[in-house]
Amino acid sequence: MRGIYSSVTVVLPTYNEEGSIGKLMSAIIGRYPGISIIVADDGSTDRTKSVVMSLARAHRRIRFLDRSSMKRRKGLTGSVIDGIMESGTKFAIVMDADMQHPFDRIGDISEKLDSGNDIAVAVRKSVEGWQMYRKLISKALITLGYAELVLLGRERSSDIFSGYFGIRRRFFKNIYMKNRGRFVGEGYKILFDILKCIRKGDAKIAEVPYAFASRKEGRSKAGARQAIALIRSFLS
Repeated sequence: MRGIYSSVTVVLPTYNEEGSIGKLMSAIIGRYPGISIIVADDGSTDRTKSVVMSLARAHRRIRFLDRSSMKRRKGLTGSVIDGIMESGTKFAIVMDADMQHPFDRIGDISEKLDSGNDIAVAVRKSVEGWQMYRKLISKALITLGYAELVLLGRERSSDIFSGYFGIRRRFFKNIYMKNRGRFVGEGYKILFDILKCIRKGDAKIAEVPYAFASRKEGRSKAGARQAIALIRSFLS
């Protein structure tokens, strides 16, 4: 019998996440019957691939997408795009592989999509472990991004830079194929790239609140390169 989540693929972009990826995938597979997982890897140099492949042998709905062999431009946004396009299911849910996004919200996001929404955004209502300077920088960037969306008459949510969201695959594919030049592959805020391509009123967007946790494993990938990519996203 097909599981109730057989229309959903969770897309996990990874780069050196051996400490958390196995725990997260096991938790998702155990909680959501029939769900699929694509790990879109950006050329990890640790044991990420071996951990994923070990679980994939026991769960046929787990797939490892080795982007290093695809000769694609590196970056989280590029990984997410490839993962969604390769998913093949009606819905795709994008989340981090470092356990900062609570997997128990996958069901709520799936319900929002199944009820007719094009996008379901997991909205951060609290952020754990961030220093004040990072909160101030984040707030300033969100304000700039939100202002751009308003001025352009584009769709928006209350967390335009969320890295945790669900989307109808066909809806995403249509947007991407028409606007691929506006997606910054090296960036890490793909939701913003999606929103800036949607005219106000052309999509149904729902929200799911959650608490953003501090990283338990590995190292943050945020840095100057990602900041530059975000600025490029503002300008594209």
